[in-house]
Amino acid sequence: MNKIEKFAGTDLEIAQKVYPDFALPMEKIAEKAGIPSAYIEHYGKHKAKVDYSFLLNSEANKKDGKLILVTAINPTPLGEGKTTTTVGLSDALSKIGKRVMVVLREPALGPVFGSKGGAAGGGWAQVIPMEDINLHFTGDIHAVSAANNLLAALIDNHIYQGNKLNLDTRKISWRRCIDMNDRQLRYTVNGLGGKGNGVPREEGYDITPASEVMAILCLATSIEDLKERLGRIIIGYTTEPRKGEDRPGERPVTASELKAEGAMALLLKDALKPNLVQTLEATPALLHGGPFANIAHGCNSLMATKLALKCSDYAVTEAGFGADLGAEKFIHIKCRSGSLKPSAAVIVCTVRALKSHGGLKRQELEKENLPALEKGMPNLLRHIENMISVFSIPALVAINVFPKDTDAEINLIKKACNALGVKAIVSEVWAKGGEGGMDLATEVVKLCEKEQDFPFLYDLNQSIKEKIEIIAKRVYRAGNVVILSDAMKEIRNLEKLGLDKLPICMAKTQYSFSDNPSLLGAPEDWTLTVRDIKISAGAGFIIALTGEINTMPGLPPNPSAEKMDIDKTGRISGLF
Repeated sequence: MNKIEKFAGTDLEIAQKVYPDFALPMEKIAEKAGIPSAYIEHYGKHKAKVDYSFLLNSEANKKDGKLILVTAINPTPLGEGKTTTTVGLSDALSKIGKRVMVVLREPALGPVFGSKGGAAGGGWAQVIPMEDINLHFTGDIHAVSAANNLLAALIDNHIYQGNKLNLDTRKISWRRCIDMNDRQLRYTVNGLGGKGNGVPREEGYDITPASEVMAILCLATSIEDLKERLGRIIIGYTTEPRKGEDRPGERPVTASELKAEGAMALLLKDALKPNLVQTLEATPALLHGGPFANIAHGCNSLMATKLALKCSDYAVTEAGFGADLGAEKFIHIKCRSGSLKPSAAVIVCTVRALKSHGGLKRQELEKENLPALEKGMPNLLRHIENMISVFSIPALVAINVFPKDTDAEINLIKKACNALGVKAIVSEVWAKGGEGGMDLATEVVKLCEKEQDFPFLYDLNQSIKEKIEIIAKRVYRAGNVVILSDAMKEIRNLEKLGLDKLPICMAKTQYSFSDNPSLLGAPEDWTLTVRDIKISAGAGFIIALTGEINTMPGLPPNPSAEKMDIDKTGRISGLF
């Protein structure tokens, strides 16, 4: 990277300047990570998969490194640079002599062609090959779609072939999926066209990152565990009596009753292996899995994180959207499932995002406005309080700076954070790469040395309602929780089935602490409304759907896809 003079350009322009000429061969990246070549499976010149048997091998049987979680304030449409900071912090840790790996989720195609964009970082803090990563990469997400839709096909075929399990076609909960934002597919009717084309029923599609198969992939620890989890998926209900009951009652039907888990695992056998790539500065990076944080648990795979902890002294990872969603689920779902313990957290903010929380419109954010910034500060301060006081994780703030941020605005943020006993460090990794994050890296290393307890906020044996209320009141600062009748009916059903002793996965807007995306800042004493409850028995959590959140996004008025193209030489344009 010393051979390249840094310049201000688009993410794509910067990535194309570095890649492929300055990228290291994958053998060198694996060597940096301490992964023997025998465990590397090449996907072209600069992508590889790591055989998961390495985690079980004695060569990897050593003490884990420190786990650093990068999270953020509630996001705004402009983006806060959480992935950029995660990558830049990793490069900075490498620059100060630390053995480090960065662990990220894989981008989904829906946001890439919609409005959010990719998830490979930005500026001079990116993972490469950026174009491949943001498009099909190694095919993991397609494999998840295929496994999900195989199960859907087996369900409809079972019904068509006589329905021996007595599935109630009105109560099939399994939906098909596609990795694209397509609101037209939210609700569909299939099996039309006569008897030979299946049994007509209402259905719908989710975006692939919302599929339970994606969550299972990201929480599985082995092929055996993967198959067990796939087999536990509840695909619908019958109307047969429960065991020991004379009256009719819904009986859940699982994927294992359709003998689906083996074939599904076949489709996922390569997707289960973490993907190894590199940053622009040749820091080893693992990208694996891609559940969204507003409608799923929002974390990369447990296998990738554990691999990074074995291969480095510092594993830097991120959780989706703000700390109210991604970090909370990282703690209560991923850490609980994988016995992980984060050593430190970095909360990313921007001056312009905080001014947005202070009520400014997009066109007003480039100008200095200290009153608006001060008005928006409570959003950041609440995330800090949650991290250090509620979750008991040592934390600092990374101010992801932009050229038009003023010293007065940056100093206001620092002063407010210092009042809580938390340092706020300027991060310039977008413009300078690792060099722009060295102060941040130095402070993170110090933070990791602090001893801390790490209690979960709720016990799994508490009721579903109690667990939801604890998250709502302690993390979101809701004053009240209302659970609508359909949701209460499903809670009672799960209690009768013995499926209530699982963690909660809140499906909530990412833009606010509340379930109302327009309620910015740090609202208090509002009412959280839970409209539905869904069980992900294979993944091992209960989803509480709030507000108007849905599992299939739509495209915006001007999708990013309209700006993208490829020329006759294969050179891509418009990809951020």
